Amino acid sequence: MAKGRIVFGTDETTVPRVRTNLFENTDQVMVSVHYSYAQTSANEFNSLFDGKRVFDNPKPVNDLRRLTGYLTGPDDLVCDFFAGSGTTGHAVLAQNAVDGGNRRYILAQLPEPLDIDNKDQKIAAEFCDQIGKPRTIAELTKERLRRAAAKVKTDNPLFAGDTGFRVFKLDHSNIRAWNPNPANLEASLFDHQEHLLEGRSEADVLYELLLKLGLDLCVPIEQRTIAGREVHSVGGGVLMTCLAEQITREQVEPLAQGIIDWHKELAPAGDTTCVFRDSAFADDVAKTNLAAILEQHGIQNVRSL
Repeated sequence: MAKGRIVFGTDETTVPRVRTNLFENTDQVMVSVHYSYAQTSANEFNSLFDGKRVFDNPKPVNDLRRLTGYLTGPDDLVCDFFAGSGTTGHAVLAQNAVDGGNRRYILAQLPEPLDIDNKDQKIAAEFCDQIGKPRTIAELTKERLRRAAAKVKTDNPLFAGDTGFRVFKLDHSNIRAWNPNPANLEASLFDHQEHLLEGRSEADVLYELLLKLGLDLCVPIEQRTIAGREVHSVGGGVLMTCLAEQITREQVEPLAQGIIDWHKELAPAGDTTCVFRDSAFADDVAKTNLAAILEQHGIQNVRSL
């Protein structure tokens, strides 16, 4: 009664009822028919892109937000393998802002090219030029997510959830496959002295390590410069890496000591894996000394690529 949940009839012949609000109960069945307004959805989408119609027939974000809220829990992972304009990611962020959830999303989108000479793609291609990005649908997806995140934060100033995202591209392994030439094994051995493919960055190798070790690609990653070399801590010290291309004998001791000190600060609950680039060491002595120093201070699992 105090909450206004009892509904009375016009007289004593009507049995009082308990009022239940739509979508209040998690076990309530969602309505089977819902009307959307295409023009409203298009206007909302265009407003994110400075009024430009860069995408035809964008999905209504509010409908997908309601669907996300109905079908998922606050910590679920939502996947969309045909991301298009990125409406699903936008909807997940918007629903998190509504109920304080921590849902995450995975969106997949091929970098389909946009042709500036095609009248249906001209506006989108010109917009990519305007923001200094390649002319592809994937770039529009990413830009929409950036702008949607900013809008969600603006519209919900009390929402403190994470609205960021990371972008990955499918590629071959960074580690060179052993493919010897039977006619000249000596040359093959020399060619494979460097195990990593040329042109791959430290970040490329780091994320492959996460995949190979079964770590979440969204775990926190911190970076410090120790002895003039970049060192990464992943997952609060579960994985520590130094993928520099060169480590001299003189750098071994200060590098190892810096990693040890940082490891003590982090105090990870489980064992720590420490990974280095094998070809970085000046010689086997430098590599052995560094591993020995780390092992003496409790970092037993030292690997090299």
